[in-house]
Amino acid sequence: MNTENPSVNPSSTTIDIGIGGMTCASCVMRVEKALKKVPGVDSATVNLATESARIAVHDAGMEARLRRAVRDAGYEPLAPSAAIDAVDASPWAGFGPVGIGLALCTPLVLPMVGDLFGKDWMLPALWQFLLATPVQFILGARFYKAGWHALLARSGNMDLLVALGTTAGWALSMWLWLTAPDHSAHGMPAMEPHLYFEGSAVVVTLVLLGKWLEARAKRQTTAAIRALHSLRPDTAHLIGRDGEVDVPVAEVLVGDRLVVKPGERFPVDGTLLEGRTQVDESMLTGEPLPVTKEVGAKLTGGSINGEGRVVLLVRAVGVDTVLSSIIRLVEDAQAAKAPIQRLVDKVSAVFVPVVLVIALVTLLGWYFTGHSFEVALIHAVAVLVIACPCALGLATPAAIMAGTGVAAKFGILIKDAQALEVARTVRVVAFDKTGTLTIGQPRLTALVPVGMAEDEALALAAALQSGSEHPLARAVLQAAKDKGLSVAAPTDVQAVAGRGMQGKVGERGVLLGSLRWMAELGVDMAPVAAQAAGLQKRGATVSAMAEQQVDGVQLLALLAFADEPKPGAREALATLKARGIQTVMISGDNRGAAEAMATRLGLDVKDVLAEVLPGDKAAKVLELKAGRGGVAFVGDGVNDAPALAAADVGMAMANPHGGGTDVAMHAAGITLMRGDPLLVAAALDISRRTVAKIRQNLFWAFAYNAAGIPLAALGYLSPVVAGAAMALSSVSVMTNALLLKRWTPEQGGK
Repeated sequence: MNTENPSVNPSSTTIDIGIGGMTCASCVMRVEKALKKVPGVDSATVNLATESARIAVHDAGMEARLRRAVRDAGYEPLAPSAAIDAVDASPWAGFGPVGIGLALCTPLVLPMVGDLFGKDWMLPALWQFLLATPVQFILGARFYKAGWHALLARSGNMDLLVALGTTAGWALSMWLWLTAPDHSAHGMPAMEPHLYFEGSAVVVTLVLLGKWLEARAKRQTTAAIRALHSLRPDTAHLIGRDGEVDVPVAEVLVGDRLVVKPGERFPVDGTLLEGRTQVDESMLTGEPLPVTKEVGAKLTGGSINGEGRVVLLVRAVGVDTVLSSIIRLVEDAQAAKAPIQRLVDKVSAVFVPVVLVIALVTLLGWYFTGHSFEVALIHAVAVLVIACPCALGLATPAAIMAGTGVAAKFGILIKDAQALEVARTVRVVAFDKTGTLTIGQPRLTALVPVGMAEDEALALAAALQSGSEHPLARAVLQAAKDKGLSVAAPTDVQAVAGRGMQGKVGERGVLLGSLRWMAELGVDMAPVAAQAAGLQKRGATVSAMAEQQVDGVQLLALLAFADEPKPGAREALATLKARGIQTVMISGDNRGAAEAMATRLGLDVKDVLAEVLPGDKAAKVLELKAGRGGVAFVGDGVNDAPALAAADVGMAMANPHGGGTDVAMHAAGITLMRGDPLLVAAALDISRRTVAKIRQNLFWAFAYNAAGIPLAALGYLSPVVAGAAMALSSVSVMTNALLLKRWTPEQGGK
């Protein structure tokens, strides 16, 4: 998959390659090093959890060379989505080698159980050899192969440690068996020596079991991406020259007309041409309730048509669809490295060589303090086995994949790991007012009739403005529609620039416009002057409707328009405040109007930045950043790109008209796919929880090795116990990360 990546270099493209055979953090370092050596590579990021690499290059035709570099490093180049596409048919998929290993190891372990009950169930040495050798060299062949490639590359990895440790235990057992005195005529020693076949075989089996459990957990972390990919239908019902025909979605073109039947997913983005339906857009917004769609409404590919046969006009296909944008955002976030991962990379670069030195020191230390070579070697083997750095490589990416995956489920798209990590430091959240905290569309909030009934005045105003697309005219028409009023058709309608409009409704000459225009026309505004002043003080836009009569222009009604707070906006601000986060509103309105809205939202007046031009929002964000900790800016994605980029964390909030998503691709670190302010607190919460999981995982990964290596070197851990602890470390890290999948937004943010 080749895509542009503006974060790297304007002239660069990115190439994604799947990588098979990686087992630990050291493998990640080796593959990255091999890829970065290829001429023309700007950067390379390898992810152990997704088993993939993302490489920024100047020439998109370099993929073959990059794949060769991966193979030369000792790994298998695969399709970019190999790990995602490998959907397991059964939860036991891949368990075969583990099951065989367990079956062969059980007779070897039984004597240890018998010892607890005073029973001597020790198998003859020949049987131990026959059971352990297939485990060591057939089931364990993967460790020898990968370890050999690591040696050729003059580096180390988990496989090398396992191969060295278990081979040493197996070889020691062979040496003790073959050199034991007093052989019988059948070639068996009269006194069976104590052998260590079971230790090596059990370690190999435990490591295989750990990798199998780890692979199962990985499949769960990629569930979010697989679910998004599955939303794309394979075929579409195209209305062609010969009627309705089924065609592959890849052949659909912009401008085509498609039929979508009840219960089917919309194959691409489009506009509703015929029909009326309820659409399930939960895959896009996280909102479980269906949304009513009428002719002219926008439809998103992947959403579900609830009722009725509809026809849509295609407006976006392929990578240009909203679903493709969502998939790309989630994939980018899961492929990226968090800043905290740099520490892990530095440790991994020297980890295996240091472990080999510690194992050698352990061997020599025990041997030269008077212990047998047998005892010294077993303790050195335990050091090699317990030190495998699997958990280190999985700690960060597993948590990031789980966190970004569950966030996407609820309509929170996190663009990259850096945004995820920085969001937890946010102490100030600045909101753009219009479209973010407010609905973004004016509503008729008050109508004061003069000498006529309210419904009559509303019907008259709606009739005059029935042909206008002005936002205030739409507000009047919506109010009339909500009341079920019949609206007459006007005649001789004229727009008066900067003032309003006039025309005839029936035989009546009606004018509707600004108070300034009414003053110019000599309209007596005294009867409603007090109401007009009060409405303006509360931040409303006030207009007047008048009628042209023989003796002049007569006032008919006063109309007040205002934007309304979004449902949940007040609760969202209260939630952030309760968490100790300061909230600020940035508005272009005059101070009176801005403060009036702030009061309705429960904001302190001191936290209102009013009369801010769109171009000055970024400067205000920079002022907030000075000495206040992390600052997040939330905008509706229309004209907020500079401010989104200036903030420590930019959050682009999608609105019903489609804004937000495109801006998020370029400027914002987080996209809120539903226009719900409560998602801001939810985004900060999942960020905090994900980073907490990363830190917990890294602590346990380091703690296993920090505690385990000295214990093994001092002789307190056998190779079997060390193998079990090593396998447990990887499984525990993955399990801890997967706990994030249980997260749900608080305060009704679903």
